[in-house]
Amino acid sequence: MKKFLEEFKAFALKGNVMDMAIGVIIGAAFGNIVTAFTEDFINPLIACIGGAEVGGAIEIGDTGNYIRWGDFITAVINFLIMAFCIFLMMKGVNKLMSLGKKKEEEKPAEPPKEEVLLTEIRDLLKERK
Repeated sequence: MKKFLEEFKAFALKGNVMDMAIGVIIGAAFGNIVTAFTEDFINPLIACIGGAEVGGAIEIGDTGNYIRWGDFITAVINFLIMAFCIFLMMKGVNKLMSLGKKKEEEKPAEPPKEEVLLTEIRDLLKERK
């Protein structure tokens, strides 16, 4: 049992697990922001422009059950906004990561000494002819 707890502790305190936990917490908070943005800004704009009610529902028979199509559309809009924001963030991170690599690649590499010597020998042999 003690070995099991030690293994779990080593697993739980690894950097990847901690990073993932932080990502989940930030993602949940970001999800709340996107939901508020959609419900408080996007849905009223859609209602004003198209005159449609985004929070609509259809009653199924006389059972008191509803199909809440407006909630579904809101969830789809939330997903699209969140996916777009994540796309932009990843694009920015990739751009930052590539900036450092481009600087390294732009430096002209000096040819090895052997290549320089061989070039000089070739030039000297051409002059002899």
